[in-house]
Amino acid sequence: MDSIRSLQTTEAIQRISDSVFVGLSHIVGTSQLVAMRRDMMDISDVVDNQVKTSDEQSGMVSGSIREGLRLKGSDIDVMYWPHNHRVIWELSQSQYYNTHRQTLILCDCSESPPGFTLIYLLSPSMVRDIQRACVRMNNKYYVSSSKYTQIFISESSLPYNPTPHGPCVSGTYRTTEYDSAYCFASDFWPPSAFQWIDRCLSWPQPHVVDDIVKNGCHFVAIGHKLGNHEDHEWRISFSKAEQKLVYAMNHCQFLTYGLLKLILTEIINNGVGDDDKLLCSYHMKTAVFWVIQQNAIPHWCPQNLLGGFWVCFKLILKWVFEAVCPNFFIPGNNMFLSKIHGVKQHQLFERLSELYKKGLAFLLHSPSIRSYIIDVLYNPRNFICTDDHTLISEDEFDRNLFNEILSQYAIPGKLDIQICIRYLHTIEQMISSPLLTQYQVIMLQNMTSRSLMNTAFIFHMETCTPDNKLSYRADKMSSHMLKLAASFGYITDMLYMAMYYYKTLRYVVALSIIEMIKFKLAQPYVMYKYIDAEMYTEAVGGQSWSTKMRQVVLYHARLDKGIHYISELIPEQQSSLQNNQDILFIPPFILLYMLEILCYRHVDTMRAQTALDDLQTLVHYDQEQIIDLDFRDISWQILGICQQVTGNLQAALYSYQQSLRQEPFNKIQAATEMRIQKVYQGIN
Repeated sequence: MDSIRSLQTTEAIQRISDSVFVGLSHIVGTSQLVAMRRDMMDISDVVDNQVKTSDEQSGMVSGSIREGLRLKGSDIDVMYWPHNHRVIWELSQSQYYNTHRQTLILCDCSESPPGFTLIYLLSPSMVRDIQRACVRMNNKYYVSSSKYTQIFISESSLPYNPTPHGPCVSGTYRTTEYDSAYCFASDFWPPSAFQWIDRCLSWPQPHVVDDIVKNGCHFVAIGHKLGNHEDHEWRISFSKAEQKLVYAMNHCQFLTYGLLKLILTEIINNGVGDDDKLLCSYHMKTAVFWVIQQNAIPHWCPQNLLGGFWVCFKLILKWVFEAVCPNFFIPGNNMFLSKIHGVKQHQLFERLSELYKKGLAFLLHSPSIRSYIIDVLYNPRNFICTDDHTLISEDEFDRNLFNEILSQYAIPGKLDIQICIRYLHTIEQMISSPLLTQYQVIMLQNMTSRSLMNTAFIFHMETCTPDNKLSYRADKMSSHMLKLAASFGYITDMLYMAMYYYKTLRYVVALSIIEMIKFKLAQPYVMYKYIDAEMYTEAVGGQSWSTKMRQVVLYHARLDKGIHYISELIPEQQSSLQNNQDILFIPPFILLYMLEILCYRHVDTMRAQTALDDLQTLVHYDQEQIIDLDFRDISWQILGICQQVTGNLQAALYSYQQSLRQEPFNKIQAATEMRIQKVYQGIN
């Protein structure tokens, strides 16, 4: 009890704030990690959108992932909008567009609540689906938000089964939840948000305000529940502006936002049914925006983190009591309207009031930060260092950086030579820009490596011809691109060279590359599932990320849809693709052994059997040291393929059956069942 009371003293609160700051830096990320994540997201979006043609949809990742948060269970929010359609607020703005190339849409806010609007076409849309989403009112063709969403769900090519979720379509791709919003973009700032510009006296800085205003806004497909045209209205979205506001926070403010999200998940909404989760992370973010702008906290620093959190929490409590949550850009848009009222409002207020009465002690109910508070209570004299640069080691930061690179590079929906060339051309134009950060340079380097590998395999597929001279030239080009990609890519990227040489029947060359890879993998400092921090620092500490990427970084191999790497894995790629999985993931050691077995079958059968024995031992006895649980399906499958091609049908049958028993991460069951049938035919 005494320790709980000590939470109320100023000195204790400051020390606990320091400790929670350190804890949140580990959970949410240090300022360096957050800056790196944002830079990666930004450059990925820029490249992706520049590669797209004018008739394709533009897109951007939004929400907390884009803002730099990486909290467990966070979903990914993505916004898509037609590049050749633009929304304007008044007819005079049409002068800035070529109406022969772009379709203009005009807002009509006359009958909509604040923050919402109707939109209608000024000329027929060039996109059939948009025309289909129109309803005729007052001799104008209004784009109906509900129809628009229905059409995109029914004709979606997203790699998951989407369902409506507010203004988005939601679904789960592998283990990640996605919210995709199909919207429209405007290059102009909404007139109803002009007063926000005048309100920005102290925060954000004028250059941030100017940047936000010149980037306009979006319109997401959902109407106001109490409006006259709920099925047809669109909500004005400030996602891009909010992203820039979060970027404008200092790190203590950002961690306060992260703490509010944690508290929402772990305490406020813990054990509450989905229908009763009235507060969401957007309300938390809005509270932080208001508190910062109103200067409610004079100094945001680690020692005052809990002070800032408490002011935000009290503001949310006030909003719930009044049933009014004013939108940060358009305060007249009450985001609690139609959602928090009556009995549910009273119950939520009572729940928050109980937490408020406990004071900051209620944070002890958070499993994520509880230990950081208890450490101070039991060791009140311990020194707490809040220096951001000391909170994460070099190897930890590097692992985060390379993980981020791996997760950011998006494969285009359709792969062909023209798309690959556009990627390479776009990257070439950007790579020399003095405005790039060090994180973006290494990201572009990885994009280049990946694009070269895609181009090499596609070029070989498309130029496969009886003309020996043409085939020779194409092979030289593909080989050169793969060597170039491997020269500055991950260790894993050398596997693509080995696949190519196996595919083109140069088994000895492929085996020489395999031996080089095996030598690299034998080094104790390789970064894969686990890392020896001491050996890593000794081997590559202080060196460039480019050097580290080539020498020590190992990741799972990715076989992209539309590219046939080796014939032995085509059924697995096709099965995965039929289930809307556009990438086949394979652990590097598994693919390495597979290639070694396939090559040695043509060179040295004894060594092929030795490699097969090694693969079998790995798959049978690995305890998630090398093979992730997600990749057990493809690992057993590849073992079965290798056993089948070497004539051991009974062992192959067992391996395929084991593959079916694993978590179907790669969705290869159809290929497995087909292979089982062939094995039965061979046995009988």
